[in-house]
Amino acid sequence: MKFTRTTIPEVIICEPKVHADERGYFFESFKKESFEKFIGYSIDFCQDNEAKSTKGVLRGLHYQMPPFAQSKLVRVIKGSVLDVAVDIRKKSNTFGNYVAVELSEYNKKQLFVPQGFAHGYVVLSDEAIFTYKVDNYYHKASERGILYNDPTLQIDWKFPIEEVLISEKDKIQTTFNEADYF
Repeated sequence: MKFTRTTIPEVIICEPKVHADERGYFFESFKKESFEKFIGYSIDFCQDNEAKSTKGVLRGLHYQMPPFAQSKLVRVIKGSVLDVAVDIRKKSNTFGNYVAVELSEYNKKQLFVPQGFAHGYVVLSDEAIFTYKVDNYYHKASERGILYNDPTLQIDWKFPIEEVLISEKDKIQTTFNEADYF
């Protein structure tokens, strides 16, 4: 597995070594020992989640407040998405910045989004199956969100914003300036 720090060093791109031949392919999608060695601390993923979405579906920006904050290791097993992580750690040098990475069934990239980040993605392909590990369980009272089209963040979703399909809940999330931070 190759690990690459992004412009926000705590957000990490993970690229597996793919063994491919005429029969198909094989790769390790997660190896705890090498992952923890790279990030520098222990992590206990406790749940795997999966979502299927059609083109233009935008999910996010979501996070949970401590003590129920979640780290996520996300990947796409079918299709492609633009995955976005926004730094909401008030004391961070990169507070309010974001990282955007295309994840697809072809590039097999994964993105590690640690606690202290809002997370979302938009589906770029006709359909996508998105899967992710989390290190804490969902806790409704701790759930928070930031508007996907917040003018302060100015996220370039690489998709026509007027064409996104978004849940009613995500349409009324708070602005970045009004959000709860870490």
